[in-house]
Amino acid sequence: MSPKRPALTHINAAGEAFMVDVSDKPRSAREAVARGAVVMKAETLALCLSGQAKKGDVFAAARIAGIMAAKKTHELIPLCHPINLTKVEVEIAPDESLPGLRVVARAKVLGETGVEMEALTAVSVACLTIYDMLKAADRAMRIEGIALVQKTGGKSGDYFRSG
Repeated sequence: MSPKRPALTHINAAGEAFMVDVSDKPRSAREAVARGAVVMKAETLALCLSGQAKKGDVFAAARIAGIMAAKKTHELIPLCHPINLTKVEVEIAPDESLPGLRVVARAKVLGETGVEMEALTAVSVACLTIYDMLKAADRAMRIEGIALVQKTGGKSGDYFRSG
């Protein structure tokens, strides 16, 4: 006997996808943090840190791209609700042990649904922007480890990734 699978919230009895109605859910403070990294050659990291990348300021472009992406998540991911974000923060830090850049995004909302997808989208697009800004110097870069680190608020409770 196979174990019972949890019911999918975005699939109806006929197996059709639909957007969940959140109108009856209470508004609550919700926050999500996601992370990722762009691994590159040490020389590429040095170029990035020197501010001499041909396309300009890698950090500023990636930070703005991540924030913009979070705000447009509902346009990119089917069945995501448009939400009124109260904060989106994208932090980018060099890590010579990779070598590369680590990206962390934090999204907050006071609303009926969570912000995990907004944080994950912010990290993804920030990493893609870093790749785009530096690809002339290093086409072998890799985007790695995009994951939800934590989420707080909402009916399903808090989540904290271990490790």
